[in-house]
Formats: sequence, structure tokens, C-alpha cells
Amino acid sequence: MKLTDTLVQCLENEGVEYIFGIVGTETLDLADSLSKSTKIQYINVRHEQGAAFMADVYGRLSKKAGVCLSTLGPGAANLVTGIASAQLDHSPLVALIGQAGIERQHNESHQYMDIVKLLEPATKWSTQIQDPKTVPAVIRKAFRLALMEKPGSVAITLPENLAAEQITNSPLPVTTAPETVPDADSLKAAIELIQKHTKPFILIGNGVIRQEAVQELLTLINTLQSPATHSFMAKGVLPPEHRQNFFTFGFKENDAALPGINEADFLIVIGLDFVEQLPNAWNKNKLPVLHIDTLPAEVNEYYPVKSELVGNIKKTLQALNQAELTVRSWLPSGNLQAQIKTTYQIAERQDEALSIENVLHLIEKNTSESTIVISDVGAHKVSIAKTYQPKKPNRLIISNGLATMGIAIPGSIGAKLACPADPVICITGDGGALMNFAELETAKRLGLSFTIIVLDDSMLRLEVKQMNQKFGDHYGVTFQNPDFIQLAHSFGVKGIRPKTLAELENILKEPQQGMVLIDLVSN
Repeated sequence: MKLTDTLVQCLENEGVEYIFGIVGTETLDLADSLSKSTKIQYINVRHEQGAAFMADVYGRLSKKAGVCLSTLGPGAANLVTGIASAQLDHSPLVALIGQAGIERQHNESHQYMDIVKLLEPATKWSTQIQDPKTVPAVIRKAFRLALMEKPGSVAITLPENLAAEQITNSPLPVTTAPETVPDADSLKAAIELIQKHTKPFILIGNGVIRQEAVQELLTLINTLQSPATHSFMAKGVLPPEHRQNFFTFGFKENDAALPGINEADFLIVIGLDFVEQLPNAWNKNKLPVLHIDTLPAEVNEYYPVKSELVGNIKKTLQALNQAELTVRSWLPSGNLQAQIKTTYQIAERQDEALSIENVLHLIEKNTSESTIVISDVGAHKVSIAKTYQPKKPNRLIISNGLATMGIAIPGSIGAKLACPADPVICITGDGGALMNFAELETAKRLGLSFTIIVLDDSMLRLEVKQMNQKFGDHYGVTFQNPDFIQLAHSFGVKGIRPKTLAELENILKEPQQGMVLIDLVSN
């Protein structure tokens, strides 16, 4: 059996369902082996960046490692952005990359670059297969690392000259990674710390969702009755109407939750990834911290950890909930919750403008709790992080680590394949849309159904705002757009340009059948 046949067996053994990629000369043997698989669907895409974004979002929603594929040189370079995005957003991803034969890697050679070194800063592990017999061990290690907390990206390069080598090795058994829980002394210290303070504030990160600890978190909040706020990527962990929900924090401007945090005497920080925002932005008072996460706390002047509970977050919170914690009920002054709702425009709309906030209210009103909304990066991402209230956790996908424009359209493909029964709505600016618009053909070819909302204003709105504030004018951040309706039609996709909120609402009420692009033109 040739090496790539064994490699595909190893991927099947890991439960891989889809591989997103573009085949090149160096990966022909792998493509041939994939063609014989009855368990894996290979999806040829239009750009390697799109392949990595699909794998990223698929991994985040399926709890499996998403897999992407490219050839050497330019193919590998095109994967880098998506690989890095998955790494910083802690999505499990495995990249398989063709490479020049080992015999020509010692000198300057056509299309050759050191992919292992290129991807080392963007991955948990970057390696090259050197010995065909190691394929089962390399694949098993790759998937284990990609899925272990904190999840991220792994890259494997395969030299062309090894692809057809004959080997007899078999896949290694898939074993569950061990889970740790804090010891009794750590738990006791944490409880004493909580009891010592009268005004704790709970900060919630995406680790709570990754570790499926939402119910345990709600039990803790209901017990303590202390205020809580969540990061962009943790939206949906608290019901919008929850008495202790102080919505989202982590904004560079107009962060309405900060006054409440500043009024506290102690922070309980659960599953928060610093990649979303460093603590110097939300803990300027250097309040003492109880750190609850899968990994020990990072050293930071503005994150003065007094106690750590390190291990599986779900089991850690279960242990904490078994303790006899006393109520630590308090509310920030000045009716802060109502102020946040006003500032973030969480309340019902007041006018009929086709603003992003009003669009978000319509989506909330006219979609089910299983609907997945995927936000691209731009000014609208900030609005979504403030205004939109998903009905369940992991139903809003935001790239807030690398914060990558262009993720939304290919990410919607990954989302729909991970959750085929759930409606998917992609919200993108015109800048991000055209970065990976060609993947509409991929989605159409696969027969997928989802809705794309394009915010069509012929500018990078966030940069226009920032430059106007800083310089009084802007430069280099406006452009001309094609007719998105005609462009959608050219891909066989239905395009609609509603003029009013009522028209948009009627569109959103319709069951998703096929793909629909909604072009929202700014006046």
C-alpha cells in the first residue's frame, strides 16, 4: 500500500468527513488516494485561503479538527492566513501540504520554500514527514494536538518523492486526551478568595463554550448572583434577559461594561483568551483575579492572579458549585444594565432605517435558536458584538483573534457542512465579501443553502471612521463595487436588493432553499 493510501486510512480513523483544498502536482498521489475513500468527501475550492477558513469554522462547530489541503509554495502561502486565524481563535485545524522532494530541498529549487519554518509561528506544531513509516504516528499526534486545549492549528508537509512509497503501517488507535481538575487545596483557596470579597464581577470567555460548561457557569452565576459579562466569542452563554447579564466587553471604544468592572473588588475570569483583548484594557485598576481555565494564567501586570483553578472548565465549575458558596449579590450603580442596552442598541429598533443594528434585530426576531450567524471583520463586526443577542452559545461565529477579513463566505460553507440542519446567515462588508466571493461557486456546486447579507457602502467603513477621527480626512479606503445582484446571478445564486426593513423581513421569514444574496446598499 502506498504512503498516501495509508495516510487516508489514518484520516478516516480520525473521523475526518471533509477535506477542503486545491490539488497540485505534489499532491496528485494524495488526491488519487482520497478518490478511493468512502468516508471522506474531498471539496475542491477556489482559493486555499477559503479552504483554511472552511476548515476553521467547521472545526469550531463540529468539535472535530477541520482539514485543509494545498500543494507547495504558493498554495502553502495562501493557506497561511486561515491557518493563523484558526490558531488564534483556538479552532482545531490540520493542514496537509505537498512539498518538493527531499532530494531538491538542500538548494534553491523551483517553488520550494521551507514550509515548516514558515508555519511554525502560526501553528501548535509544524512538521514534515521524513520517514514513510512514521505517517500513522504523525497523523495521530497532529489530531491530538489540534484538539487538545487550547485547540489550534497543526501543519504537515509531505515531500513528493515519498507519496508513492510502499509501507505496511496501520493507523494508531484514537485515544481520549486526559482531563485534569484542580486539586483540593487549589479549590479551597479559590473558595476562600470568593468568600473574602463582596463585589465580584465574572468575565466569561470562549473556553466556556469549547469545554461545554455553559450550564455549570449559569449555576455559578445564579448562586453568587454577581454581575457577568462575556467576550465577543462567548456571546450566547447568558440569556439576554438574565438578571446578571451585562452583555459584551472588549471594545476599543465605548465599552459600556467597563464601569461595572471598575466598580468591582474582584474578578472571576473563566475561559477567557487574552487574544481577544489584553487585560490592560479592562482591568486598569489591577483588581485581584481568580483564574479559571484549561491552562495556567499568562503573566501580565494587569492580571494579578490570586488563585488559579486549572483544568477542565466543566468539571472545575462542577466542583466549585458543590461548595457552599454564599451569595455575592450586587449590581453596579446607575442602572448600568439599562445603559448598556441603550449604548449597544440592544432594545427594539426606534426607526425604519436599514442600519446594521435594525438588520440584527430582524434576524433575532425572525430566526430560530439554532440559526448560526457568521460575521466577517469590519465595522459591522463591532455592531454585531454589541447589538446581536444569539439565542444559544456557539451560534455566533466571530473571528476575534486574528480578526480576519474574508472569513465569512467560506466560513459559511464550513458551518453548513458541520451543522447541515441549522440555518446559516453570513454578514459581510463589501470589502471582505470580494476577498473570497469565488467560493459562491463552491457552495453552489455542493448544493448548500444559506443567506449572505452584503453591507454595500463602497468603503472600509471602520478605517474611514478611524482616519476621520485621527486626521480629519481619509485616504485609500474607498473603492467601486460591482453590481452584487448581477454577480450573484452569474454564480447561479439568487440576488435581492431590499429597499425597506419590511422587504428584508419578508426575505428572512422565508425558509432557506438554496443560496440567497441580499445586497444592502447604504444611502
